[in-house]
Amino acid sequence: DEGHRLAALWQALPEELRLSPHRYLATNSPQGPWWVLGWCERVPEADEVLPAPLPPYRVLTGLVDRFGRTQTFHREAGGEFSGEITGVTDGAGRHFRLVLTTQAQRAEEARQQASSGGAEPSVFPDTLPGYTEYGRDNGIRLSAVWLTHDPEYPENLPAAPLVRYGWTPRGELAAVYDRSNTQVRSFTYDDKYRGRMVAHRHTGRPDIRYRYDSDGRVTEQLNPAGLSYTYQYEKDRITITDSLDRREVLHTQGEGGLKRMVKKEHADGSVTQSQFDAVGGLKAQTDAAGRTTEYSPDVVTGLITRITTPDGRASAFYYNHHNQLTSATGPDGLELRREYDESGRLIQETAHNGDITRYRYDNPHSDLPCAT
Repeated sequence: DEGHRLAALWQALPEELRLSPHRYLATNSPQGPWWVLGWCERVPEADEVLPAPLPPYRVLTGLVDRFGRTQTFHREAGGEFSGEITGVTDGAGRHFRLVLTTQAQRAEEARQQASSGGAEPSVFPDTLPGYTEYGRDNGIRLSAVWLTHDPEYPENLPAAPLVRYGWTPRGELAAVYDRSNTQVRSFTYDDKYRGRMVAHRHTGRPDIRYRYDSDGRVTEQLNPAGLSYTYQYEKDRITITDSLDRREVLHTQGEGGLKRMVKKEHADGSVTQSQFDAVGGLKAQTDAAGRTTEYSPDVVTGLITRITTPDGRASAFYYNHHNQLTSATGPDGLELRREYDESGRLIQETAHNGDITRYRYDNPHSDLPCAT
């Protein structure tokens, strides 16, 4: 159905994906991307009856944007990393290798480094707890990313990884190194609570440190080179005080993903308020002077279709079936208009004063204009 709002995005898919009966395709926007859900190849067990049935579930195997560019995830077929993503091919044809390590491998590497340096080896267990408060943990971590193929520069590949990661004995991210092997980030964790970050640092800057309450909520953020903050939690209320003794109070309503800030007491004593609908969409905002601006969202898309200012003047917004803004009319009646090509790229914009800007693209698969 060419009139379907996903028709153009569907046609952008490679034919082999559109015709595949074994892949699931999902998207949350007419602008894409598609998530491609399939299964990874695997080495069958020695006693497995062949041919093996297809698995009852699917895993993410790729992303396809509205121009048909595909990012493919390559998963290991067998061994200790079976099913894990160990390679990525992007839409430009570049291939990246993801180097994974197990906890046992990292422990052995730590022992070898300590031995070669003549130091006493630190406690580095060979295994990690299988489950944590954050979920299941198989101990596998990403240690480095290499560029292994570039169709534009096939003979000029980097001799070092693009990025490298260091891990603590408890499996927490400890450091990030760039392609020059320079440490650019470091992290410190609570001795008692695994995974609770108590400090982080950018290279050349001081540590930013955190303190927590018994419920695991941040109570202090300490910055020796700038403002520090304290956080006090009450029911539906958070008080934030900075190191200059300025205070803000955030009032919230709702639970879980629908929790929203409905009132803010600012450091200067002023108060602003917000109202939300049943699905968490913004309905109105009241400024410090008591003036209210109202927002009217589309019940299906959630896109704002009308804004009414405190003096009762309204602006209207219109969209195409791809959820792209096509026109906006202000309180003065002047209109802004936008036009798009079949791929959803902006090709012309007419300003409120009538000035027209046109956009050209030198590549049918690019969303970056080459001229205006």
